[in-house]
Amino acid sequence: MSPMEQWISFSTILRKEIRRFMRIWVQTLLPPAITMALYFVIFGQLIGSRIGEMGGFTYMQFVVPGLIMMSVLTNSYSNVVSSFYGAKFQHSVEELLVSPTPNYVILVGYVLGGVARGLAVGFIVTLLSLFFTQLAIHNLAVIIAIVALTSIVFSLAGFINAVFANSFDDISIVPTFVLTPLTYLGGVFYSINLLPEFWQGVSKLNPILYMVNVFRYGVLGVSDIDVVSAFIGVTVFVVVLFIYCLHLLNAGTRLRA
Repeated sequence: MSPMEQWISFSTILRKEIRRFMRIWVQTLLPPAITMALYFVIFGQLIGSRIGEMGGFTYMQFVVPGLIMMSVLTNSYSNVVSSFYGAKFQHSVEELLVSPTPNYVILVGYVLGGVARGLAVGFIVTLLSLFFTQLAIHNLAVIIAIVALTSIVFSLAGFINAVFANSFDDISIVPTFVLTPLTYLGGVFYSINLLPEFWQGVSKLNPILYMVNVFRYGVLGVSDIDVVSAFIGVTVFVVVLFIYCLHLLNAGTRLRA
């Protein structure tokens, strides 16, 4: 395919993905916004008023960056896993695979569709947070970079889940039993400096901890971990997952009858 034809293929997939979640915004954009608003009320105002400060900030200011990042990663993941598995279930993905469209174009189109939804929900949640607290921007470049990288990581992870899923039940197993526990134990609601040394070491095995803390650094200027090391780790995740996803497409793993 010529570069122009590849661009047309890519833009078509991306537009389809964006239109898909925008068409059913009541299911894709509204629920996470309501859920995060409840988190702001319960954890930020009701519980936060009793906790006091954390890391030199009010508890509401401390948890808001984590909640924003949680909404970004969960929605990036769920968009790709549901969309690609739906295409796989309907056998429409087979038409893509036998077309001249390069596999990397297909992958990038689906991934950026997940990124678009993750960023859309993250933006909505950020606007909602302004009704509950004031947010200062410590480093805008860090914020943009880590949000983009995190969204890509979980879009790729959702793609892998969709490839190996055999039923619609399978696409909910990872979010329920892996993603949710890692998110709640990823420093969203607390600083790992409050944990005993052993549990601090265990927490550092959780990749979400690094993403949340880098984003918190970009917003508040504080972090429990080294920001540069976290960026390197997340970037490595992106490269490894992209190569693996491309391998799955090239091999036709669980995609070809």
